[in-house]
Amino acid sequence: HVQLVESGGGSVQPGGSLRLSCKYSTNIRRGYCMGWFRQVPGNEREGVAVFDNEERIFYGNSAEGRFTISKDRSQKILYLDMNALKPEDTAMFYCAAEPGFCNSRLRAEDFEYWGLGTQVTVS
Repeated sequence: HVQLVESGGGSVQPGGSLRLSCKYSTNIRRGYCMGWFRQVPGNEREGVAVFDNEERIFYGNSAEGRFTISKDRSQKILYLDMNALKPEDTAMFYCAAEPGFCNSRLRAEDFEYWGLGTQVTVS
């Protein structure tokens, strides 16, 4: 049973920083795709940053240069460090995992497992 639990969201002023964490279950092993997505009500879920099956990192256009994805395998935690936050970054952020193939397109439909999300508000 795959579990993903996000934390670290909150309210921050423009230009501020946040670190999101995703604690994942021990049955998620090397070779899984793992990543962060975000969604604003009424919009599609948008890929923010992903580790693919070979641990390569890909970023969405909105994240490039400001956000950093990382992973602590010993603690089973996926991180997203966000800097220079903008009001347009306001969204629910989700952690996702996929045992199969994923690529640089950061498509939400490629991911099978999802956390419940953590809200980020920049204002």
